Amino acid sequence: MTCTLLPKPNIQPSVDTTESMVITPVISDPGALRQIRKSGMLGLGESYMDGLWEVDQLDDFLTRIFKSPPERVPPSSFAGIILSSLLSRLFDRQAGRGAFKIGREHYDLGNDLFRVMLDRSMTYTSGYWADAEDLDAAQEAKLELMCQKLDLRPGMRVLDIGCGWGNFAHHAASEHGVHVTGITVSSEQAEVASKRCIDLSVDIRIQDYRDLSEQFDRIVSIEMIEAVGRRNVPRFFQAVNHRLVDGGIFGLQVITGDMLSRTSNRRMDQFVLWLLKYIFPDGYLPLPSELTELRGTQLQIEDWHRFSADYDRTLMSWAERFNNGWDELGDRHGERFRRQWNFYLHGCAAAFRSGLIDVQQIIYTKHGRSTRYRSVR
Repeated sequence: MTCTLLPKPNIQPSVDTTESMVITPVISDPGALRQIRKSGMLGLGESYMDGLWEVDQLDDFLTRIFKSPPERVPPSSFAGIILSSLLSRLFDRQAGRGAFKIGREHYDLGNDLFRVMLDRSMTYTSGYWADAEDLDAAQEAKLELMCQKLDLRPGMRVLDIGCGWGNFAHHAASEHGVHVTGITVSSEQAEVASKRCIDLSVDIRIQDYRDLSEQFDRIVSIEMIEAVGRRNVPRFFQAVNHRLVDGGIFGLQVITGDMLSRTSNRRMDQFVLWLLKYIFPDGYLPLPSELTELRGTQLQIEDWHRFSADYDRTLMSWAERFNNGWDELGDRHGERFRRQWNFYLHGCAAAFRSGLIDVQQIIYTKHGRSTRYRSVR
């Protein structure tokens, strides 16, 4: 049987299509409709993981849903939104061992997965596609763009908060002659990063950003702040302020969005509930205003560079590589995992495409810089 899960909105498709193409899901089990009516996008994702429905061009289908007119939120889904919002405000879920939960449950899924899905540098953040033709070039361009914005000079001490598999550390140390201290909460990431940077001036640690004691000439954090939790966003900036020398530069790449609030898009909220449950435990996308409220610090904003369309393209490249390389992953991860990650990658691409979330690089300087910051694009 076939069925449209939501009324078809009157919007222009985001990619070239023919008039005859209809993005209509094929429902193999009526139970899918019950899940969707009960839990909205959360139920949509769970029923997709269970193989209860299928659709061509999943990203376009989810984009149409995100762009559809608002509808009443199912009671059970609304209760989940309120609960998640309250918990993030009342409890520090990243305290103590909680800071390492995202490492255990997401980044430690296996380096085989990320080697298949990501580019050669294993960069798990948005690429910069202004002059790039492929994913490798887009990621290298993003790393170099951040290095230029940081105004790196040989011998500088650089802190990379959330260093991943060592992509920025390797690039900055090898291309700009700086010493990089990279910290991560993932043992899998730390092992790869240490090996790839073994011949460079790079120190990789499994460490929480709140436990640092040294100061650095430059600090960078590329899409790590989304894991610190709502309560800890001000504390994150205060930690950066303490660790950055006077006159130093801090480069932040961050995904922003309005989530689980009185003003947020309810379909996006339901998708966020799915992401929190299955992909990024305890994650939080800060509001742009939270990135400008720098009370208790000497930081000031010098540059704000938004390139959200590039994340749509990055996510679709990851999805293509993930599916093309599935033969290497299937025996270990299983079909339900394949569907789960397709819903994650295509859903996030749809959210960027719909303008519900954004990515930007923001440059901060700490009071005392002797020369005027030079903007780089």
